[in-house]
Amino acid sequence: MRRTRAALLGAATALVSERGTANVPVSDIADAAGVSRQLVYLHYGDRDTLLLEAALDLARRELTEPWEDDPTEAVGRGRALAVARHFAAHQGFYRAMFATASAFALHQVVSGLLAPLRRDALLARFGDTMAPRMADDLAVFITGGGAALMSDWLASGEDPLDPESMADRLEAIGRLLAGACATAAD
Repeated sequence: MRRTRAALLGAATALVSERGTANVPVSDIADAAGVSRQLVYLHYGDRDTLLLEAALDLARRELTEPWEDDPTEAVGRGRALAVARHFAAHQGFYRAMFATASAFALHQVVSGLLAPLRRDALLARFGDTMAPRMADDLAVFITGGGAALMSDWLASGEDPLDPESMADRLEAIGRLLAGACATAAD
């Protein structure tokens, strides 16, 4: 079961990336994964759900798992560069996904995955001066804005994308917000 799901997620990601569109037939995904179309429907119900799960799996493995143990590492230049490199490496997949009717759902899924990590980083840095509800709200705000910025960069950035430049932009925004949070705490 686990092997089948991994094969389907990998096939979906690879085919969308390769073709530059999310309009990949379920039969093509099933063939690439070495399973029947019925198994795709059994596990995911439809192609859009499969593609959202593929995006969630990709983001979880590459964007959240490496930082779950130490939320303080979820901020700063290294983290901004890792995020930019992730999106640049999977540009074809995310560009296609952000151009679908499921873009809002993708935004929600990725934000839902990343906001708790951002919240933990905020509390680790400003815990004594920031109310938990404010950390929740700010985490959602930052994550949503970051997703919008990434979507715009993927859609309109010059090819090839420059992760170093995007990391600089993300880091500058992070410094600005951290400064505002520190000022608000005074």
